[in-house]
Amino acid sequence: MPTSQARVPTAEASRYLQQLCRHWSHKFPVESTPVHGRVPFGEDRVCIFDAEPDALVMRVATTDPGGLTRLENVVSDHLLRFAFREHLGEITWSRAA
Repeated sequence: MPTSQARVPTAEASRYLQQLCRHWSHKFPVESTPVHGRVPFGEDRVCIFDAEPDALVMRVATTDPGGLTRLENVVSDHLLRFAFREHLGEITWSRAA
């Protein structure tokens, strides 16, 4: 399954992880703790969050290679909206080989 990862430096990783998981829990069966979250956007799409002390690590995967960019954008856009008080900079995704 095509995957991609982004590491976003922030001291508020756990807070953003919990906000994102809570937001999507209204539509999807989300699993989350303060340091790990899993959002299944469907049978063929998933996002995993891990809160580190200095960064939020986000991994997305989908069976649709063309949909990977869309999934990256959805996750990034939501994070930037929740983090409006903090300038996170540009979120850069790295594709897995």
